[in-house]
Formats: sequence, structure tokens, C-alpha cells
Amino acid sequence: MNRQAIALLLTLIAAFGVIHGHADANQMPSSAKKRDYYEERGDIVWEVPTSNKVIALTFDDGPDKEHTEQILNLLKQYDARATFFVVGSRVEKHPEIVARALDEGHEIGNHSYSHPPFYNIGADALRKELTKTQDAIYQATGIRSVLFRPPGGRYNDAIVSASKEVGMLTVLWSWHQDTLDWRKPGANAIVRTVLKNARNGDIVLMHDFVPGSDQTVEALKKILPKLKERGFSFVTVTELLSYHEKSHKHIEVNH
Repeated sequence: MNRQAIALLLTLIAAFGVIHGHADANQMPSSAKKRDYYEERGDIVWEVPTSNKVIALTFDDGPDKEHTEQILNLLKQYDARATFFVVGSRVEKHPEIVARALDEGHEIGNHSYSHPPFYNIGADALRKELTKTQDAIYQATGIRSVLFRPPGGRYNDAIVSASKEVGMLTVLWSWHQDTLDWRKPGANAIVRTVLKNARNGDIVLMHDFVPGSDQTVEALKKILPKLKERGFSFVTVTELLSYHEKSHKHIEVNH
């Protein structure tokens, strides 16, 4: 991500609600409100309403020496950009892969340091998970992430506030685009989920680290050309945010 892209994302984060006040992150745990509450405030993004044929592929839990590199090769083949939500401890093991992803135009998001359960995480542990991953990403790339995806998609007021405190926007995924690839359902099942449900502005959830499984890589070999044939462009989450329709009453983003 170049400096211009970083500046764009910081602007978008402000538009998506980071300018709202911070809750006290020491108030843990905090029960989550319904999706509408967070979405209307711009605190969490699940997808982006747009008439443009753009879609954001996202990959969690990496980097992985074998599979992340195979995915990067496929994305390059189809001129596709994606967002990788990385685990800090794995970034420390494979910093060169994260650096490569960034150099090739992809985006790096924070997915915690050790991928612990976030259901009942304490305030100090939460902040440590975020900041240690930010440091690992910085050491690998020279930038700090401005996107955060909590493990398991767990969210509440305290998690959102902690993310804001370190300058990150919480990003989840389109509910109809959870490929469940971590369960190893078979490459064809992953393909069906994505192709059957593909809509403008989707954020697709996949994983580039699933021990003992090549299914996500094999699925991408079919997903990428098929969606490209349908006229979709593959963009990072930051780029997707810039397509947000101004007609949405809560958030205005210039494109």
C-alpha cells in the first residue's frame, strides 16, 4: 500500500465512524448490539452497497509459506488484488511473504497476534493482541495496518473501541460469502458458495492457512476466471470502501 492509498484509507476510516467517541476498553466484556447499530454508525463493515461490479477477496490466518505464495501467484495471473488479514505470530515467521503481498498491490489487515478466542477476552490481552500484530506488520513492511478483523468474527463495543484506539476499522464479511473453507468442505463447495452468491460490493471470507488443505487454492483456480468472465473486478477492502454509494444515509465516501 503506497502513501496515497494509506491517506485514502485514513480518510475513509474517519467517514466510517472512527470520529465517534471511544468507549472505555477496560469495560470488558461488553455484549454486542445488533448488526444494524454498528453498520449504521460505520463502526463495522460487512459489505459495501454499490452498483459497480467490484468484489473484495479476503484471506485470514496467514501468512503460510506454501499456500499464501500460491494464492499470490494466482492473483497476479488474473490481475486481482486482495486483502490479507494476517496473524502477527505468523508474520514474524514469514515476513518476506507479507512484504511480497504489499509490493504486489495487496492490502494487509490485522487479525490478532495469536488468534485467541475473542468471546471473553480481557482488555489488556486485547490491546496486546492488536499492538503486537501492528508491530510485526511494521517490521515486515514499514507500514501499520488500518484494518482489523477479529478472530471468529467476534465483536462488541469494547473490541470496536480498542480497534479504533490504534487507528483501525473493523471489517467482517458478507454473510452470504462465508466459504467455510477452514472446515475443508471440498474445493467445489467453496466455488459454489462464491459463484452462486456473488454480488456487487461483497467481501468474501477465505483462508490462506488451513493446515493440510489445498482446497482454497484449488477453488481460486475456478473462482477467479469465472468472476472475471462476469465482469467483476477484484479490489482490496480499502478500494471497495471508496465505491460506497452516496445514497446510504449514514456514510458518504467520495469515489
